[in-house]
Amino acid sequence: MLPLAAQGTPSETPQANKLSPSERGDIYMARKMYREAIETYMMGPQTAPMLNKIGIAYHQLAELDAAAKYYQRAAKADPTFLDAVNNLGTVYYSKKSFRRAITEFKKVLRVKPDSASTWANLSNAYFGRKQYELSTEARDKALELDPGVFDRRGSVGTLVQERNVSEAAKYHYFIAKSLAKKGHNAEALLYIRKSLEEGFKERNKFQEEPEFAGLRSDPEFKQIMATEPKVL
Repeated sequence: MLPLAAQGTPSETPQANKLSPSERGDIYMARKMYREAIETYMMGPQTAPMLNKIGIAYHQLAELDAAAKYYQRAAKADPTFLDAVNNLGTVYYSKKSFRRAITEFKKVLRVKPDSASTWANLSNAYFGRKQYELSTEARDKALELDPGVFDRRGSVGTLVQERNVSEAAKYHYFIAKSLAKKGHNAEALLYIRKSLEEGFKERNKFQEEPEFAGLRSDPEFKQIMATEPKVL
């Protein structure tokens, strides 16, 4: 197979005539060719899913105002298409407008209470406002629905999960605590290590707090506690 850069663009391949603008745009998205994806999506019908995809492409380019515009258009075109509402919330989050982000995420969860990604986004937004108790409640709900929700990495999709968190060391400590409380020990150890590598200073919490009691006999936990991490 030829290297990706040497292959034809979606419009140049023999199969192009069989692909819809949405499918061709998805190929551009997968290749991180976001401008081309936007141009291609705009050739298709301006349905809520298509408008949402245009918003995601702008979002990837960090053009947040344009992303918000298309998310809003998608939500207006079909008020039941809640992915666009979630995604609008992530734009507000990126702008540190945490209160507005929380409002959008709650709109989604009133209708789709089983959306682990939106619960995770809500947790991030509460954390941004330093409402740690509410952040923990939302995070616990996200982990209850999907223990791997904070690890998953998507490329092309319709729903955005916010990954950038202020005070990452503290946030990963809280994730470790929630995972340990639920008995997800392997994942908890991963986040303990992450938090320490990111500069979490209160190492004693891992030795003292009851949520971590089930980990203290684990050899990996002992190794982590005995090793001075290299702060990233």
